[in-house]
Amino acid sequence: MYLVTLLGNGVLILVTILDSRLHKPMYFFLRNLSFLDICYTASSVPLILDSFLTPRKTIPFSACAVQMFLSFAMGATECVLLGMMAFDRYMATCNPLRYPEVMIKAAYVPMAASSWAAGSTTVMMQTSLAMQLPFCGDNVINHFTCEILAILKLACADISINIISMAVANVIFLGVPVLFIFFSYVFIIATILRIPSAEGRKKTFSTCSAHLTVVLIFYRTILFMYGKPKSKDPLGADKQDLADKLTSLFYGVVTPMLNPIIYSLTNKEAKAAVRNLVTQKRFTQ
Repeated sequence: MYLVTLLGNGVLILVTILDSRLHKPMYFFLRNLSFLDICYTASSVPLILDSFLTPRKTIPFSACAVQMFLSFAMGATECVLLGMMAFDRYMATCNPLRYPEVMIKAAYVPMAASSWAAGSTTVMMQTSLAMQLPFCGDNVINHFTCEILAILKLACADISINIISMAVANVIFLGVPVLFIFFSYVFIIATILRIPSAEGRKKTFSTCSAHLTVVLIFYRTILFMYGKPKSKDPLGADKQDLADKLTSLFYGVVTPMLNPIIYSLTNKEAKAAVRNLVTQKRFTQ
């Protein structure tokens, strides 16, 4: 699955760079999303695979901090990036005449850059707060990776500041983008329904279907992991820990693998570009 993730996202990045027909804002955002997925999986999956081969599964404190920062930063960045992609789809569908004027390079490049900056900045604060906590127990992480919630459970000090800061971050990076995406698609669907022909509706919706599918998979997983109430019952807490680990594994391995597959299968331009790349490679060989 890790190799499929690297190959799929790598091919998608390569195709959107090499094919001049894909030099559009939507594919620029998609290229950022693919690079983000590669970074996220690279921050955790190799260490998970390595732990299968070593009898003692340890990680240095500094490496744990780096892994926590990278994985959390990629998740926060993806939340904002998906919101930016929703705005791009809104402009393309609801304001097609103004789309070339609004979504110029001077607009969409800073939009993508601000997604990376916002995600990295907030996570730097979260990670520094977590790493300043005292850890005086066995320091056994009940997780596959150095996930921030699992690390906070090991602290032998008051973590209320960490919880409050994470709650604020959840509202900003989960709540706000979800609302933005929701209202964007309300307007998009309303515009599509006003198209008289069934073929026109189908063609317009196909330009948004890949993004909408990725959004539903991503936010359903993230909201389940960070937005659900915590159980106070010990037995319920154990089940919740297991659910958190499996959800994290799904988000960290399955979702990055599915993203390029979804875009390649549902987007005609991306599918044609991948086919052309494979055909050219075959003729070259």
